[in-house]
Amino acid sequence: MGTQRNGFNKESFVLAVDVGTTSIRCHVYDKEAQIRGSCTDEVVPLYPEVGHVEMDPEEIWRGFITVVKGAVQDAGVQMRQIEALGISTQRATFTTWDRKTGVPFHNFISWQDQRAADLVKSWNRSCTMKSIHGVMKLVYFLTRQKRSLAASLIVFSTQHVTFRLAWALRHYTQVRQAVTEGNCCFGTIDTWLLFKLTKGQVHATDYSNASATGIFDSYQMCWSGFLCSLVSLPLSIFPKVENTGHDFGSTDPSIFGVPIPIMSVMADQQAAMFGECCFDVGDVKITMGTGTFMNINTGCKPHTSVAGLYPVVGWKIGSEVVYLAEGNAADTGTAIKWAQELELFSDVKDTSAMAYSVSDSDGVCFVPSFSGLQAPLNDPKACASLMGLKPSTTKSHLVRAILESVAFRNNQLYETMLRETRIPITKIRVDGGVSSNDFVMQLTADLFGRKVARPQHHEMSCLGAAFVAGLGIGYWRTREELKKLHSTDEVFLPRGALKDGACSRSGEYVPVLQSWERALRRSMNWYKP
Repeated sequence: MGTQRNGFNKESFVLAVDVGTTSIRCHVYDKEAQIRGSCTDEVVPLYPEVGHVEMDPEEIWRGFITVVKGAVQDAGVQMRQIEALGISTQRATFTTWDRKTGVPFHNFISWQDQRAADLVKSWNRSCTMKSIHGVMKLVYFLTRQKRSLAASLIVFSTQHVTFRLAWALRHYTQVRQAVTEGNCCFGTIDTWLLFKLTKGQVHATDYSNASATGIFDSYQMCWSGFLCSLVSLPLSIFPKVENTGHDFGSTDPSIFGVPIPIMSVMADQQAAMFGECCFDVGDVKITMGTGTFMNINTGCKPHTSVAGLYPVVGWKIGSEVVYLAEGNAADTGTAIKWAQELELFSDVKDTSAMAYSVSDSDGVCFVPSFSGLQAPLNDPKACASLMGLKPSTTKSHLVRAILESVAFRNNQLYETMLRETRIPITKIRVDGGVSSNDFVMQLTADLFGRKVARPQHHEMSCLGAAFVAGLGIGYWRTREELKKLHSTDEVFLPRGALKDGACSRSGEYVPVLQSWERALRRSMNWYKP
């Protein structure tokens, strides 16, 4: 595609940045969605107190500028050839800042932060919550509205912004004073970056990021006035919520030398879903990184869950709103990294071969719950454990047990999703760093009894943000065109006999799964409340 922008007729590109938990990545994409240049910078978490996890806003900003300039330089192109910028960010990590000066009142408080754990616990046990649950159950009984059912089941979590923000308002005098003066801005990482990139002109977020805060009403598609009044959060500090593919304005020319249109802002898991081209109802995306996030496209209606699946807005482009149901397992990459630190192996690439070198785990079961167990068990007090150790147990048996546990948790989430949504699965695509492990991929396919596909490029969040930005400026025309741009996938077929067009699950793992589920139950409620 040629461009006449700024008087030049040269090849043009789309730029996308993904601000993750451990790194900031930027890729320059061409018309074939091939990466022409890249740059990565590290995100350094801060741990000022036990249970507190923070990030320096100015470091995130400097890292963002560094990777954009570095990727464009790596591509050997000029800034004026960049047609649009898309931004993908980790979710539910926030700060507050002075509306006039743009100076943050405190560091980013990470989605991993536990400072509000006691506050969350007391609210979940409170008479107020019990009353809300009771009233909403009655309303649901009378109206059969799924929204009422959702409200009757809701429990607060530290992963959501709600009580971490309440904590900040309670503990930071500057924030309270700024709220009183009408001079306080709240924002997740995307909102902060938009504010900085436009020199304070834009205070906004998109629906995918807003829906992951826990303060947004995905049924009414607005900030929840009821929740804000319940826990004393001032609505005045929240950003305007825009479409995912909104024209958010251009970067200030002083930053990159030329203004670059910001054409998409997106939460990372939803961006990965779009990057995987999971556009149809029943499409499933599994991202296996630090944790595992499994999303299913539920179409134009949010899904109400009784087992801990969370309804989020996938994206809103034009008048189309797509919802996802999401389940997660917190300790996927964490468990593998832990095993490496114990020197069970030196190189992560060796783990698949180690697992295949033994016929089974010799009865060893690993429960990957360093951060408790999420859906469908939802037990924050569960412990991580290794059970069934024997004198004959080798490193390979331990590695196999750890990798099996990742696939077993995948299977738990998948079965919960099937049971809860009752949506026929159309395709399953897997990305994230752990997806490069062939053993985990093959066992996941065997347990699902379905084909799972792994793209050549694992960084789908960046690609999703680029796709949305590119569609917004006509760089790419249609979603069908995007599907054709996908690199050749590696496909993992389930091993076993074909049955009714699908593959039946291999029976050899039934007793192993049963043993693992026994280990799981013994790990639950380990830590005292």
